[in-house]
Amino acid sequence: MRNLRNLRFGRWRHPDITAACWDPETDEIVCAIGPTEQNPTVELVRLSDSDSIRRNHRTFARWDAPSPNPELLVDRIVSLHHLSGSGTTCLVLEGGDIITVREDPSAGHVHIEIMGSIDAGIAAARWSPDEELLAVVTKADTVVFMGGAFDPVAEVTMTEEDLKASKHVSVGWGKKETQFQGRGAKALRDPTIPEKVDQGLPSTNEDGSVSISWRGDGAYVAVNSVQEGSRRVIRVYSREGELDSASEPVDGFEGALSWRPSGNLIAGIQRLSDRVDVVFFERNGLRHGQFTLRSPNGAILDAADTRIRLEWNSDSTVLAVILADTIQLWTMGNYHWYLKQEIAMEPGFACLAWHSEKALRFAAASAGSVILAEQIFHTSRGSCRPPYDNGVVAVIDGETVKITPFRTANVPPPMALFEVKAASSVVDVAFGHRNSSFAVLHQKGVDIYELPLKNGRSTRPVEVLKLPFDTPNMPEHHMPLRICWVSENSLRCMGYQDDLGHLQLVVSTGEGSSTEISMLDSNLILAATATREDESTVESYGQDQSGRLYKLSNSGDDILPIQFTTQLPWFEVSKHDDVEMAFGLSRAGHIFANSRLLAKNCTSFVVTPDHLIFTTSNHFVKYVHLVADVEDLEVPGDDPEKDERCRSVERGSRLVTAMPTNMSIVLQMPRGNLETIFPRAMVVAGIRSLIEEKNYARAFSYCRSQRVDMNILYDHKPEQFLSCVGLFLDQLKEVSYIDLFLSSLREEDVTQTMYKDTKRAKAQPYSANAPETPSSQKPHGSKVNAICDAVLKSLQSRKETHLQNIISAHVCKVPPALDDGLTLVAELMQEDEKLAEKAVEHICFLVDVNRVYGNALGLYNLDLALLVAQQSQRDPREYLPFIQNLHVLSELRRKFEIDDHLGRRQKALARLKALDAFDELCNYTSKHDLYQDALKLYRYDPPRLATLTELYAVYLESRSQYREAGLAYESIRNYAKATSCYRSAGATCWQECLFTAYQQDPPLSADSKAELATALADALWEAKDFSSAATIHLEYLDSLETAVKCLCRGYHFAEAIRLVVQRSRPDLLESAVDVGLAEALGRTTEFLADCKAQLRAQVPRIAELRLKAAEDPH
Repeated sequence: MRNLRNLRFGRWRHPDITAACWDPETDEIVCAIGPTEQNPTVELVRLSDSDSIRRNHRTFARWDAPSPNPELLVDRIVSLHHLSGSGTTCLVLEGGDIITVREDPSAGHVHIEIMGSIDAGIAAARWSPDEELLAVVTKADTVVFMGGAFDPVAEVTMTEEDLKASKHVSVGWGKKETQFQGRGAKALRDPTIPEKVDQGLPSTNEDGSVSISWRGDGAYVAVNSVQEGSRRVIRVYSREGELDSASEPVDGFEGALSWRPSGNLIAGIQRLSDRVDVVFFERNGLRHGQFTLRSPNGAILDAADTRIRLEWNSDSTVLAVILADTIQLWTMGNYHWYLKQEIAMEPGFACLAWHSEKALRFAAASAGSVILAEQIFHTSRGSCRPPYDNGVVAVIDGETVKITPFRTANVPPPMALFEVKAASSVVDVAFGHRNSSFAVLHQKGVDIYELPLKNGRSTRPVEVLKLPFDTPNMPEHHMPLRICWVSENSLRCMGYQDDLGHLQLVVSTGEGSSTEISMLDSNLILAATATREDESTVESYGQDQSGRLYKLSNSGDDILPIQFTTQLPWFEVSKHDDVEMAFGLSRAGHIFANSRLLAKNCTSFVVTPDHLIFTTSNHFVKYVHLVADVEDLEVPGDDPEKDERCRSVERGSRLVTAMPTNMSIVLQMPRGNLETIFPRAMVVAGIRSLIEEKNYARAFSYCRSQRVDMNILYDHKPEQFLSCVGLFLDQLKEVSYIDLFLSSLREEDVTQTMYKDTKRAKAQPYSANAPETPSSQKPHGSKVNAICDAVLKSLQSRKETHLQNIISAHVCKVPPALDDGLTLVAELMQEDEKLAEKAVEHICFLVDVNRVYGNALGLYNLDLALLVAQQSQRDPREYLPFIQNLHVLSELRRKFEIDDHLGRRQKALARLKALDAFDELCNYTSKHDLYQDALKLYRYDPPRLATLTELYAVYLESRSQYREAGLAYESIRNYAKATSCYRSAGATCWQECLFTAYQQDPPLSADSKAELATALADALWEAKDFSSAATIHLEYLDSLETAVKCLCRGYHFAEAIRLVVQRSRPDLLESAVDVGLAEALGRTTEFLADCKAQLRAQVPRIAELRLKAAEDPH
């Protein structure tokens, strides 16, 4: 979908020009003048393209080169090449001399030397791309390979035996005698089998010429020559001079030859009786496709035309076909060959040289002039400004312009939705305001077309105006280069004329007599142009060769305050908040915003009103939100999984156009096929814009088609949505669409997670009293429930048409309000049973049918439960007997059975209380452990409360919860059981145990009490609760000595001494207290000794480990 657009053009005139080549280091053209019959002198001239090629030239060498062979009237340069490594220019002459010219800028002189001579004469010569080998074909049918020092490497003789190198087997395919000629044989013929086999018959224009072409890596070289007595053949040799292959016979094959640098095709010319084809060969010599040439007037090239030459550019994208007075530039996409440009030149063609580093720059020499031209690949697209962004793109193919508006139809190339034809080869195409018109610039004039719309779709273009260049006020032999719209009714055409140089034409397209083409008085040379439009106007911008930007108008050019640091071949201008900014792309892939570098790996870009979109060499398409300040532009990283502004694309994809209205972009793959994608950044941005416009129908449609989470419809503007629920429902209309929205709701705020807005908010001054913006206010509580309630409120008056949505709103709540939905169905059963069945079916679709069945039973509506059960996959033998049994029960008993069936134990317990079935209630409580609920129910009925408490106590005792069981027994005055439970609970309940023991009736004997107290004291001693043990010995067992020992064991010496003195037992001070002190001292001393020994054993090891960690941290 890309055209070739002129970036640079110049012509230098001089008689007797014979050859030209490039000096890549200085970007200068080395041009050879002579020798001729009148003057045998050879003159070398350098042409610089820095400003004007007409003024920048200098002669640096001149010498006489008389013909060394009497049969050769005048010597001829067969090869002119500048060797960058040595700074030497090498000339190979037909007479056999090989001459080098070395410049010495510091000394100011030139050294000219004949490096060798071949007596037989030279038919053709060419240096390898790495400049290490020179291949020479002599007139004695030999191929000589020379090194960089011109020493022979190999010499090979071309013989007829070479034709057998590639064994092209023929089995008579296509011959009549080997084909079955039955009924309908022609229709059944295998299309892969040719109708005839070529024999290698010579062309009518056979001139016996020889041509050489190297493969791009320099590993092989092809030689096209005539084998005497046989046919014309292409021989392929390796660098060592070994024959690799020979081409198959081709009738009408001529001497032109060019090997595609990428290595897959060798191009040649086949002249047939009715046409001329460019034919391709593989390295093994077999044919590999072809295409037919067209003459400059658009017809198939006349077979009687003069010699044709071919030359591939350095990156294999453009094939130059040189005719008698025209250079044609061909490109291939999707297996179709496009004629992109035709450049007229003077007769007497000498050579065409492509620049080895700048792939689309070339120099073409003829007998009287040298043309310097540079092209760029440029996509001729219409404006991307909504709502007029119909995605229109123009593709040039000779005299035809292929027009495809991608918003109307996505037609893959080489086809197109519309085609228009010009009177001559097309040079450039420009689209007008709102994409309603376009201008076609061709060699003979300008054609204006309208591109009308019908029902939002583009229709066939209508020609409205033809403006030829052959008018009295126009300069003769003027060459058009580019065109652009300056205003709605005016265009600017850039051209070149030998006498005037670069000129600019103003093309007025007004009504009536105002239609004219006039020259603009301006000396400015604009290398590139771009157009920007807004709602009412079109503005055009130009860029000169230094990167300065100008605003173009009908009267002149005004320089802009913004500029690039260097010339950028591709650029666009955008205006954001009334601030102009320019985006430009260099040949190296550096993309700039004004003078700021944004990225270094850009391959193509498009500017929309809101985004800069560009593709990168590591296969991403990225979006940059446009803001007024260039420094605030934020380029996303290579993270397509987390950032919506970055997306992975196919390797080598390039942008064709963008359609913000459709939220899509069109990409072209390296092979030429197209792919339309909907990047998340554009889709989400478009949905946000539609929500702000309250166009919920279209926003919902894009969410549905592009799989965007529908929660964004609410989350982007929550308050607006809740206030416009009625509008939302009116726009969606379809019941299924509303259901889809409701079923997609969840509590997550997608504007803060998956669809977080990456566009920076404008800085606003902070104010403490500033109210919160409506977009940031969100209702408290459940988001889903708030939306469902708002929908239910709006649907109350539409119950007849939106019953399904009402049910969905109930069911989609969190948690689902199934009871509300089923209550609504129960009401419907009284009015319309079929409608109720549909409603139940819908609920069962949204929620698990078993859950719905349980809720229906829970409403105690047996008819509703039966209706739901019928919608399930259950066997009727499972639910029918159960429901039938429920019908015969009383209401309370039925509710009990339903609650028990559904596991509603508390409700079932309450039903039993209402039935006054206490014994059953006790059994039910014990079965399902509902003691707490039962106690609550009978808290005001002491007799039954006591019975339930006893049941609870037994339950706790069985679960080994002795303390709780003791409390329960104690509450019903069963002190014996309480004492047993407290005793089983352990030493911690010694106080409760002694209390209940002394409360028993009849009371315990003294021995029993003593035994109980002794057991509790021993348990407390084992539990090391020495203070409590001492209390029991002192108060319940009346054993002061034992109590003092317990206190001393627990280190309560002060309390022990106090008791001894209080009870007047000083003898115990020595026998009990002193002994206790000694024992405590011994235990403490032993503990300290153990600690000391442990420290002595472990501290040195810890120090050693820390030292090792410090020496070797890893």
